[in-house]
Amino acid sequence: MSNSADSPQGPVRRTFRHPVRVLTAAVFALAGLIFVTSANTAKGTNIRTDSSLLKLSDLIQQRSEKNAGLDDSNASVREDIDALAQRDDGSTEAEDVKLKGLERAAGAKKLSGRSVAVTLDDAPPNATANPGYPDPQPNDLVIHQQDLQAVVNALWQGGARGIQVMDQRLISTSAVRCVGNTLILQGRVYSPPYKITAVGDPDRLKKALDNSSSIRNYLLYVKAYGLGWKVDEHEAVTLPGYSGTVDLHYAKPVK
Repeated sequence: MSNSADSPQGPVRRTFRHPVRVLTAAVFALAGLIFVTSANTAKGTNIRTDSSLLKLSDLIQQRSEKNAGLDDSNASVREDIDALAQRDDGSTEAEDVKLKGLERAAGAKKLSGRSVAVTLDDAPPNATANPGYPDPQPNDLVIHQQDLQAVVNALWQGGARGIQVMDQRLISTSAVRCVGNTLILQGRVYSPPYKITAVGDPDRLKKALDNSSSIRNYLLYVKAYGLGWKVDEHEAVTLPGYSGTVDLHYAKPVK
């Protein structure tokens, strides 16, 4: 092979683009891709303020309303079934008495009597600490699951014959759960203020609330930051019977 220096045409010159020009072209290409992607995503709308960002919360609310409608429908069908069963179910009088007792114990029947109602609420907007207390953190100003559970537990300990949270009756499989600043109870979503009503001896119920260490801790935040706390006594209240499903999904009865 001959040396390029000896070639009659002289050395072959390699051609290449200047690195800065290549980088500039790449930047413009990337910018164009971003603009196209953004346009396809937004589809002509402002993706910062578009109401489509609220679709998840809207979906949750729609599902909650749908579940409420299904609960009402289920309750109506259950009443029809009970009425048909009572016509001639072949059971004895003693068996009927036992069945009604089980239904009352399970919370499936309406319950009337004297009651105590407890209302909890978030602190007012822009709440500040009262004198002598440290500045609040965001979590100090909202109702938590543990606060609701503390009230429910205290009322059961006070001999409550039945408890209703918001407009739903609690049964043995009910779970009081909070996600963010909302309560999720048996497939439905609620926002504060939260009202818990218990049928029973008002004196015993209120004494149980006073004796709860968890509630005493909550009352410190009421005093420091203005969280809502109200206890009312009523002479005559009727709690609805539970109308939802009673199937267990994550537990099995002990044999």
